[in-house]
Amino acid sequence: MAICELDSDKSSCKAAKTNVLKVNIKNVAGYEPCAEFDLIVPVEEAKKIFASDWEGFLKRNRFDAEIEVIYMEKVKNDGDVAKLTPVAKKNYTGWVVMDKASPEQRAKLLQIADPDERMTGWEMLSFDEMGETCKKCELSWDEGRGCIGTFGPENSGLPDIARKNGLSIVASIPDAVKQKTKFKVEDAPRLLEEVKVLREKLPAEGKMAVRRYSGVLDRLEKTANISVKYGVRFYFI
Repeated sequence: MAICELDSDKSSCKAAKTNVLKVNIKNVAGYEPCAEFDLIVPVEEAKKIFASDWEGFLKRNRFDAEIEVIYMEKVKNDGDVAKLTPVAKKNYTGWVVMDKASPEQRAKLLQIADPDERMTGWEMLSFDEMGETCKKCELSWDEGRGCIGTFGPENSGLPDIARKNGLSIVASIPDAVKQKTKFKVEDAPRLLEEVKVLREKLPAEGKMAVRRYSGVLDRLEKTANISVKYGVRFYFI
């Protein structure tokens, strides 16, 4: 279970997550000046240059004998770098640096780049930095660990218990996960009511159900409360 943290300006990670540093596109034509690339030399070209010294080249630069492409950044010997540089070619990675692009280009890049092919300021942080950011965030409902928590295994019996008691949101969670449903802020008060009802009904399901699902209900309640307080949507994963 999680909240849509970017719905709120109070989210400590929003600035970083919405700051797109670079995007990956299939064809960088027209964006070459701001596109990242590797300088490479095909092995065939390198063998022509070093000829009888090929084994020495491999040893000096700690390359495997089966290498197929020479990446210039991996060449350690300065003399070898000087020999290879004239025949090195640019191999574009597909990544385009947004700061190097014009405003018009940046707008176009955001249109053509898949959302999953973007690098934001958030991805550039270390895990420790991410953790510290989450600890300080007002929207961090999971004991300071963040705004994403587990609902439970796929075979959780809680949705069935909810369905038996006519509680539509909790009953729909397995389908909501598959369909990647985002619940509205207006659904949060309903979820809080369903949690209340489930707490009342759980004892009738047995002590095992109480032990197994009480923690889940606590997390559902925290998620719903954050949704109401900060006006953010929520979803299940």
